[in-house]
Amino acid sequence: MNPLQQVLDWPVPNAAAAVLSPDGVLATIGDTARRFELASVTKPLAALATLVAVEEEAVELDRPVPDYAPAALSPELTAELGTMTLRHLLAHASGLAPDAFRRAAEVGARRIYSNAGFDLIGTLVSGATGIGFGDYLTEAVLGPLRMTGTELAGSPAFAATGTVADLQAMIAELLTPTGLLHADTLRAVSTVQFPGLLGVLPGYGGQRPNDWGLGFEIRGEKDPHWTSPRNSPGTYGHFGRSGTMFWIDPQARLALVALADKRFGPWAIKAWPTLSDTVLDSFG
Repeated sequence: MNPLQQVLDWPVPNAAAAVLSPDGVLATIGDTARRFELASVTKPLAALATLVAVEEEAVELDRPVPDYAPAALSPELTAELGTMTLRHLLAHASGLAPDAFRRAAEVGARRIYSNAGFDLIGTLVSGATGIGFGDYLTEAVLGPLRMTGTELAGSPAFAATGTVADLQAMIAELLTPTGLLHADTLRAVSTVQFPGLLGVLPGYGGQRPNDWGLGFEIRGEKDPHWTSPRNSPGTYGHFGRSGTMFWIDPQARLALVALADKRFGPWAIKAWPTLSDTVLDSFG
């Protein structure tokens, strides 16, 4: 019996999933070529594209944001940004409000999950490269990884659509790199940025600390959480409010991606850790 069989019993119209290891795909279920709204699972893709821009020296992780493209930003916003950097934005440590270009905290003081922060990232990368962020994402990440079923048409915070098959390609690159990014950059993706920051994990409440890497959430000791309590603290990934998620557990040397088309809610809070447990039991 396929260990992922439970996915077909989820109370959702459609779902698909896959398990991977560094050796390749271990199991799949559902239509892995079906396109789903990725919601915030868009953010890790946007982060990888931004890090390609860093390696191409179009932008710098630790350069103050106002130095980049002041013409693209209002004087009021530029004054608000202060010492904010791309590193702060990618790690949700910028102090920007969740959905508005205004400061809700001092830079580096709290972990505030910010869609506005990723919209600002898109503006900065586009301004520095002269390429619309959706096109840059395609050139920098989707094309090289042959993610032909994925497209960004809107905000780099949440507007991508994609497939399990494509996310398998992204995860495979993180598990067994082929050169999309330098090894040091890939390590930074899953390394806690600005350790010790407190914050709210959407859907799960306040976390002490609320660890985050560069565009990827890090499990740490968070409780409650959308992965299994048995996932290692170094597990990293993301979930989206459209019913999408993936994680990579470097200790177990396993990864799981599951996409559905029902809004995140009690069903996912129950289903995702249960599926994670099954994956760890069956393949660990």
